[in-house]
Amino acid sequence: MTTPTRRLRPDAVLVQAVIAGALSFAHLHDLAAAAGQSGWKAWAYPVSVDLLLVAAWRRLRAGRDGSSWTWFAIALAASLGANVATAGLLDLHQVPAWLRILVAGWPALAFLGGTLLVHAPAPAAVEPEPDEEPSAPEIEVHRDTPESVAQAPVPAAELTPAPVQPSATAPAVPPALLDHARSIADAHRNSTGEQITADALTARLRLPAPTCQAIAAQLQLT
Repeated sequence: MTTPTRRLRPDAVLVQAVIAGALSFAHLHDLAAAAGQSGWKAWAYPVSVDLLLVAAWRRLRAGRDGSSWTWFAIALAASLGANVATAGLLDLHQVPAWLRILVAGWPALAFLGGTLLVHAPAPAAVEPEPDEEPSAPEIEVHRDTPESVAQAPVPAAELTPAPVQPSATAPAVPPALLDHARSIADAHRNSTGEQITADALTARLRLPAPTCQAIAAQLQLT
């Protein structure tokens, strides 16, 4: 089984970038050589300029700090100036002294810029803004008008039967006898689930009728 091979397709943008880079590299080399930098030093100048330009551009893309624009402008000015200078504006056989000074001082400047770009502090992380606090839900308050209050039904009060007061002519019942009758009534309610009648209590107590009636009245028995 053969694996398909990918064909290399020429990219016009890549070809143009290679050509432009080669021309700029050659112009920087020619200017450095004319300024007195011979041998490998003349080839190192274009490398330092282009590397500083690329490093500054990458820091700009990463959004590191504002100094990246400064070093990007310096490297761009050096590259653009060298390309323009080799267009016949300067006599490369008689390079002025100020240009020789700039070319000689460029390595230190490029080293400083590269070091600062590499060791630039990372940007402070931007804290996300807190979400707005949700507003409290609106609560509708309905106030009762006097008419609605007047029309509101009033629940009937629960009527509790008043305890039957013994008549003045009823015989007095001793508390002990009343407690005994109440215990008999409670035992009857617990066993049968119904309230004892006055006749049943009279039969259980075996006391005179007036006394039993007085006890039944105080216990509210029928």
